[in-house]
Amino acid sequence: MHVTALVTAPDANLALVLKVLPALVVLLVAAAVCGRLAQLVLQPRVLGEMVAGVLLGPTLFGWLFPEAQAALFPPEVRPVLYVLSTVGLTLYMFLVGAGIEHGSASTPGEVRKAGVLAASGIAPSLLLGAGAGFLLYDLLSRPDVPPLQFALFLGGALSLTAFPMLARILYERGLEHTPVGRLTLLAASIDDALAWCLLAVLSAMHLGTGPGGALPTIVLTAVFAVVMLKVVAPLLRPLGRSVARTGQLGPTAMYVVVLVPLAAGWVTDWIGVYSVFGGFFAGLAMPRDPVFRRALHGRMMDVVSTLLLPTFFTFSGLNTQLGGIAGGAMLGAFGLILLAGFAGKYFGCSWAMRGIGFGRRESYAVGALMNARGLMILIFINIGLAQGMITSELFAMLVLVAVITTAGALPLYKLALPDRLEAGALAGERPEDRPVEARAPST
Repeated sequence: MHVTALVTAPDANLALVLKVLPALVVLLVAAAVCGRLAQLVLQPRVLGEMVAGVLLGPTLFGWLFPEAQAALFPPEVRPVLYVLSTVGLTLYMFLVGAGIEHGSASTPGEVRKAGVLAASGIAPSLLLGAGAGFLLYDLLSRPDVPPLQFALFLGGALSLTAFPMLARILYERGLEHTPVGRLTLLAASIDDALAWCLLAVLSAMHLGTGPGGALPTIVLTAVFAVVMLKVVAPLLRPLGRSVARTGQLGPTAMYVVVLVPLAAGWVTDWIGVYSVFGGFFAGLAMPRDPVFRRALHGRMMDVVSTLLLPTFFTFSGLNTQLGGIAGGAMLGAFGLILLAGFAGKYFGCSWAMRGIGFGRRESYAVGALMNARGLMILIFINIGLAQGMITSELFAMLVLVAVITTAGALPLYKLALPDRLEAGALAGERPEDRPVEARAPST
């Protein structure tokens, strides 16, 4: 019996490998093709990768070729994809946390303005989303989730901004150091940090036995955050100085920057609030030196975004059944959720920018960028689905919200701020302030 087990175990492992590798090949090819198609229509590559994940799920591939999809993604392969997705999300949130600017505003007034913009980005979306949640509770919620928890989850999901995508657009256009660029990045980082804190609290309450049972998880999460930022962060500063001198991450440094987020993810999983929170706080604890951050992103982001994130998109797509939101009631619910998310973020941020003294064009351009949700909302709702806080129907609706708001960000930005006005407007120069001879002739 013992000899048989020794012989069959490697055979079973090899059989699993031979099932996982074709799945990875197909999902990577689909991500590459859809990502390239997205770029051809002037959309970010990540949008195409998100769509590729949905297309590989039951909505299209499973509908057209159910036997082929079942053979490519059998039940025994999905746990492997889940593990790869979890590692990828933990490392991705680590890189997001490492990329967030905190304490680096160039002028005293910038912090106040960023706070106003952040509040206007999260409060209206949270309130409108929560209001929609209360209205749609009987239709969309699980019976074991209280109405307030369901409403806050929906509001929190809609209040997110795709901070990495926002940063990428600004960097690609050379606008990250303009007044509006710095303000937008700082406000988006505040929005996302608050949304993740809300999700941590909701997760703790959902997994606990009422508020009393959730209290230890909430306290442990707070203690973990303090330890990461006040104990681990100072211990990592010599690493930052070392990398700043050499300009690159050596083997020892690479071990550290991989082990810290994975260990932090393991701790937060043990606490009960999902590993991505550990990765995010590990990123916040990393040295803030610009050379270190460039080296870190240069070494890790390509692998994470090329291999691990497409795996996550496919795993999400396998859980996305758009057919479940057919019918008048479901389509009406989706329309209400989309409207609440779009109006709260777009108009809230745009009007706040106007209120703190920016021109009309740059205000609506910022509203468009802040309204994109991208990968961040997918991570948020996958946690909710995995922990049983939301139904598969709401999950599918929020996947569509992620795709639509992300696809609309750049066109709305361009509509508000064409190329000929972009550099001057985002640097603080309003079109109406330019000399008469520099303006377009009137008709």
